[in-house]
Amino acid sequence: MESFENENKYLRAKRRVDKIKKFYTSLTFYVIFIFFLATLNYYVNELRNPWFLWAAFGWGIGLFFQAMKAFDWFSYFGKDWEERKLKKFMEEEERNNRNF
Repeated sequence: MESFENENKYLRAKRRVDKIKKFYTSLTFYVIFIFFLATLNYYVNELRNPWFLWAAFGWGIGLFFQAMKAFDWFSYFGKDWEERKLKKFMEEEERNNRNF
């Protein structure tokens, strides 16, 4: 039973590391691409109309939510919450079955 718990912990940790790795990859592409767009914007109209900020803002929102998920900033409805609720309901069901 203990090895099953350890394997479970390992798999959860691996999933979390994968999420963080994907976030940093996305962040790297974000910085590179926004820098490219800002450079292009500068050469086209010398930043008189900074249209690259729209792309930075839009993509930044998605990146923010990805960071929230990767670093568990808002974990109330996350996977751990779901597992806790499942355990709670299973225990309640077990108690109800014992009473009958």
